[in-house]
Amino acid sequence: MLHLKKVAGTGEGERRLNGPQTTGRTYANLSIPEFRIDASRLNVPIPVRDGAELLADIFLPSGGPDHTAGKFPALLAASPYPRQIQNTGAPMGFVEAGATDFFVPRGYAHVILNVRGTNGSGGTYDLFGAHERRDLFDVIEWIAAQPWCDGNVGMIGISAFAMTQVAAAVEQPPHLRAIFPVGLSADTFEAFWHGGLLSATFALNWLRAVAIFANLDDKFLRGKLVDLGAEFLRSPRVHASFAHHNGESALALFRFLTRKDPSGPWAALVEAASVVNPVKSAFWQERDSLALMSRIRVPVYLGCDWENVPMHLPSTFASLRALSPDVPVRLAMLGRFGLTWPWESLHVEALAWYDHWLKKRETGIMDGPPVRYVIPGEFNDDPNTGWHEAPTWPPPQAKPIEFALRGDGMLAREESARGTRSYIYAAAPYAALFGKHESTLEWTTAPLEADLVLAGPVEVTLDAASSAGDTAFILALQDVAADDTSVNVTAGWRRAAIADDFSALREVPSGVECRYRIPLVDNARRFVKGNRIRLIVRSDDNTGAEPIMGFRHQPVGMSTRVTVASSSRLRLSILPRS
Repeated sequence: MLHLKKVAGTGEGERRLNGPQTTGRTYANLSIPEFRIDASRLNVPIPVRDGAELLADIFLPSGGPDHTAGKFPALLAASPYPRQIQNTGAPMGFVEAGATDFFVPRGYAHVILNVRGTNGSGGTYDLFGAHERRDLFDVIEWIAAQPWCDGNVGMIGISAFAMTQVAAAVEQPPHLRAIFPVGLSADTFEAFWHGGLLSATFALNWLRAVAIFANLDDKFLRGKLVDLGAEFLRSPRVHASFAHHNGESALALFRFLTRKDPSGPWAALVEAASVVNPVKSAFWQERDSLALMSRIRVPVYLGCDWENVPMHLPSTFASLRALSPDVPVRLAMLGRFGLTWPWESLHVEALAWYDHWLKKRETGIMDGPPVRYVIPGEFNDDPNTGWHEAPTWPPPQAKPIEFALRGDGMLAREESARGTRSYIYAAAPYAALFGKHESTLEWTTAPLEADLVLAGPVEVTLDAASSAGDTAFILALQDVAADDTSVNVTAGWRRAAIADDFSALREVPSGVECRYRIPLVDNARRFVKGNRIRLIVRSDDNTGAEPIMGFRHQPVGMSTRVTVASSSRLRLSILPRS
């Protein structure tokens, strides 16, 4: 495997990693690369309690300074994605297990596992269900008992790999010492259904793509074609070009892969997730690790990039709140392209974390306040500089301020005279029959007289009526420059008929004004003097302006006129001027 011969890192002569590697701090006593990589243990069967065997690739340190075999702490990376491609360097959302050539030379075993029902692992895939949680307990204890492991196990990897970390930790395996679930979606329902709206372009296509990848042949995945591709993708010039790949790249890949419909148990999962369970039913409750997070007893390192609004960002803050207060926690909030693909960012941060918790070194990772974050809009030339710190999220000094959605289209601190504004949602395929009509409403502030710094929750109280009853509310908050160019900051979603706890659908009275509480996803942003803040409300994001990260939703209901009253309010969490 040619692509594992060079050591990755930030030192001279090492394979350069993409993305920010720390949260702006310098660490001490970090493990140095002093081992080669033993890549001979491939397709290793690991037994679990129901008799199934899960397959793993195990990469071990070898040929250390004393040239003797030893025992090492292990980092488990588990997902439904092919373990065989995790070291290819491919810029896609399936290569997220972390760089083997970074961790193994520094004295960690890297175990890359396929969960049940994927890429040769026994059993049937169940979409982060209870079976998977129990499997992960068994795998961690199996790893700890191996002659090459010193009994200390952590977990690594973002996104789906982060979800399996939390799923394992809630089961409390005795030898799991710490986790690093950056880019986490702990509540699977929330990842698929945003406020009751199906996140069709990502979640549905993601599941279909997983089905295709999970059935790829091992001989192909380890073949000469893939190996040559890996060597090309990891060449310095090509690899460096991946530094600005984000969620839109994954969407393009998923759409390409999902032209073929899945079959068998995969088809049943697609139907259950996207059609049969539009509310938080027992199906989703089984897959809700967020509700179980108070069980976690090991240290947890959370993090995300601010742009990841429609996928991992909501769960990052919900998980922080759900953890027991006596669990050691760190939180890193990154700027744009902070979590590029393949995932290579924050590896030095993860090394400092695991050197501390698995090797008992004083690295400095636990020094200072637990929350580290950048504020987009401050350093646009380098979006991962200018780190701030806080004891909690939101920062305790952040205070809510309120804006009225006025009848004249202004977003202002005072409502002025009461009024209403309306738009029409025209359901496809008959939209053309409605002629020209407003399909979106916007409210915009006057140019700001001073910088305004957002750091924390964003919420809209929407007083609205829909002539057809049920509909969708899709909200976006934007930073608008003097030349009227805009940047999406955050977004929020709400199906009118969904109950506040998402457990049921209710009847929405036609044409009657109702109050809807619509939280937008927590965020941070410096709105600079002279810019304006804009709030957009619409019922369909499949046409018109591009939604944040390109995530679109399945439309809801019949054509309708939506009327919004000026008693509606936008609330922002604002830091005091410094």
